[in-house]
Amino acid sequence: MPMAKKSPARPTAAQFRAADQQPPSRPTAEQIRAAEGRTVPDIIAPGLRILFCGINPGLYSGAVGHHFARPGNRFWKALHRSGLTPRLLEPREERALLDRGCGITNLVARATAAAAELSEAELLRGRRRLTGKVGYYRPATVAVLGIGAFRTAFGRTDARIGPQPTGIGASRLWVLPNPSGLNAHYQADDLAGLFGELKRSVLGGRDEKHRY
Repeated sequence: MPMAKKSPARPTAAQFRAADQQPPSRPTAEQIRAAEGRTVPDIIAPGLRILFCGINPGLYSGAVGHHFARPGNRFWKALHRSGLTPRLLEPREERALLDRGCGITNLVARATAAAAELSEAELLRGRRRLTGKVGYYRPATVAVLGIGAFRTAFGRTDARIGPQPTGIGASRLWVLPNPSGLNAHYQADDLAGLFGELKRSVLGGRDEKHRY
């Protein structure tokens, strides 16, 4: 009896680039739906000042291969308005964050339509994976973007937005709101203010020379 053929695995954004098939800059609805389960490569390097940690990529980010890429996501605006970047970056310019001592990773790697699709077990595994990355790359501060996911992943049900009493190894730990446009609890000014508090804590009020 012939064996059933396995369905081909969906390519990651990195595999798109390796095959000279650039992810679309403006994906169609079909391409967005097809991005379920894809991953987006970390923007990371040793010794970062801030490692931002999202919950997981959305389908739009999975389709285009960049973090916080869906129009309406306020991450990049919050970075700029808080002074963490000298100008408003586009998601495709995400690697420029490394010149500012910042990076991006996620608790869970796979793209989904909504973070609510993630199980508690996935978030717990994500915390362990994040702990390993932090131990290897040693950022000064880790900023998790999403209070609900943080509480579940870290088992800190009473956690609040802002600096946390204990970090990850030698790295300080902050929690910031999820910058998704669907998060109506925090408006653009609120996010910029909270990102600014993180900046002042990390830089101590300094404004470094821009490298781009």
